[in-house]
Amino acid sequence: AGEGRALGNLGVAYFSLGQYPRAIDFYEQALALFRELGNRAEEGGILGNLGNAYNSLGQYERAIDFYEQSLAIAREIGDRLREGYALGNLGNVYYRLGQPERALEQYGQAVVLFNELGSRAEEALFLSNIGILLNDQNQTELAIIFLKASVDVREAIRGDIRGLDTDLQQSFTDTVAGSYRLLADLLLQQDRILEAQRVLDLLKVQELDEYLAGDIRRNAQTASGVAYLQPEQTILERYGQLQTNAIALGQERARLNAQQRQAPLTPAQSQRLDELVRLEQDLARDFNSFVWSDDIQDLLATLSPQVLRQTVDLEDLAALRNNLGELDAALIYPLVLEDRIELVITTANTEPLRRTVQIPRTQLNAAITRFRQALEDPRNDAQTPAQELYSWLIEPLEADLEAAGVTTLIYAPDASLRYIPLAALHDGNQWLAQRFQVNHITAQSLQELTAQPFEAPRILAAAFADPSITYNIDGIPLQGLSFAGVEVTQLAAALPDHTVTLLDRAFDLNTVLRELGGINILHLATHGVMVEGEAQDSFILFGSGEAPTLADVANWSLDNIDLVVLSACDTGLGGFDNNGEQILGLGYQFQRRGAKAVIASLWQVSDQGTQVLMTAFYDALNQDMTKNAALQAAQMALITGDFTAVGGERGTASIVVVNSATGEPVTTDGSDLSHPYYWAPFILIGNGL
Repeated sequence: AGEGRALGNLGVAYFSLGQYPRAIDFYEQALALFRELGNRAEEGGILGNLGNAYNSLGQYERAIDFYEQSLAIAREIGDRLREGYALGNLGNVYYRLGQPERALEQYGQAVVLFNELGSRAEEALFLSNIGILLNDQNQTELAIIFLKASVDVREAIRGDIRGLDTDLQQSFTDTVAGSYRLLADLLLQQDRILEAQRVLDLLKVQELDEYLAGDIRRNAQTASGVAYLQPEQTILERYGQLQTNAIALGQERARLNAQQRQAPLTPAQSQRLDELVRLEQDLARDFNSFVWSDDIQDLLATLSPQVLRQTVDLEDLAALRNNLGELDAALIYPLVLEDRIELVITTANTEPLRRTVQIPRTQLNAAITRFRQALEDPRNDAQTPAQELYSWLIEPLEADLEAAGVTTLIYAPDASLRYIPLAALHDGNQWLAQRFQVNHITAQSLQELTAQPFEAPRILAAAFADPSITYNIDGIPLQGLSFAGVEVTQLAAALPDHTVTLLDRAFDLNTVLRELGGINILHLATHGVMVEGEAQDSFILFGSGEAPTLADVANWSLDNIDLVVLSACDTGLGGFDNNGEQILGLGYQFQRRGAKAVIASLWQVSDQGTQVLMTAFYDALNQDMTKNAALQAAQMALITGDFTAVGGERGTASIVVVNSATGEPVTTDGSDLSHPYYWAPFILIGNGL
């Protein structure tokens, strides 16, 4: 036996060196010894190794023969782990032979076994192989689902090894990085920017953990692992049921095989064993038919891009031209096409002009992903990716903008461009926010874009601020945000005669609805949670624990509201969709109910940065600035660090940020808030006056 193991190990060594014929020679010597000894377990292992060697030589038919012999022995002696390896290796060979249906059958059974045995690395490997196979078959949406499942398993493994040496953790990350990058690439090809960014961020687990541990409003849904859209979840659940059936059959067969080794089976047991073999063959075919079945294909069809009602049509924008002079604005409408970007610009004195930028959509998506990753961590260099996007989106329009002499950009972003703030682009000398006020619009904005606001602000400011209170909403634990309370208190101090405040449990739905008729600004400093794939279930958490959804907001009356400020995590995102179509999320819904404008955030925002930005914003409004100008002024205060500049006239961008209760300038405890992570997440949607 020792001689046989030594020969087998020599075979493994030569296999590792790529010397496959020598490896085969040693494997065959070991095989002969183990057969002489009647050691079925060792025999099965060597047969599998011979299959690997012939597979590496490209002799696939011989490899299949050895893998099938190994599989038969594994089933005979009840070696479930070896059975899983044999099935997975058979899948690999059939994949190389161009037989995807048979490969999928073998991979599916291997996943079942490894899941049952808790062999997570192997389960993740063959889930990834299924994803790769499906992608080769142009089943991209389905490939994404299985690659997501693979990443989820690997994230669970990585969660268990975080106590190990950093180099060992990095070794694991390097080993699995290919699957993560393939998944991110497929998501980018489908314009699913945020999902791709999340997957790429998972590769930086150490850095990301440190980042999330800082002074950040953390959305509870941003835990480790990937998010599933509802159709994806349904597909995985159905696949899981197939797994459950297979595991039950396999366990029963393993028990009968073990009993058979101790004593002969009864005729009934032998009949049942034969039946189990047939059932498992039927189930193997089910794994293949599952992929191509009509109901699964119908679910996958719902993952294709759709154009939703908030999208602005080019014809709608043309109707605004007469108002551009009054708004001192230019309309910018980028159209993202497969091989280029078409930039359409309209000013008060010109017909729409078109500028073409030869940048493929995939290249644009990759740049947007890099930019968002830079924006979401203040330690990252944001200027480099910001300049790249500036060169594509604004530089081709520079001459037009200079000729028009405008101060405001009315922006209707298309597709994946909805994921980034235009104000955070950089021309090499300064941020776009330092040159222009930026006003995002949706189709719902067009009717109210030039409506004048009420003269005096009347504000309802509400916050869920008590960190000792945690509400569990649909399985998501959400804790009070301490800086949100400071933010609302500062607001009330700055405008004491114009502000009603509601904190924590006093912040309840009935009170808010009752106050709506007497205010024109609604400020909500709390969690906004986007439910991916089910937009209408996205919700805002009140201090009372109530969580009105987007569907509930559709019943509110907001006709008197000039501005809704959603000061929370990712309130503008609207979940992970296929083309950025719901990027305006809650903001769009508030506009549908009558609000003239909404301020919402595009990523997880800093508590402290938000507090300073909002204090600056309301101080500017109190100086009779427009909403557009006030937001720009607040951004300028953070960019320059000049929190004591002299306040200016309406429409200018200078500002003083003070605590009205004490008369003292707002300070930031020495923090540098000039990175766009702090000042760029909030976008103004709708009427900027």
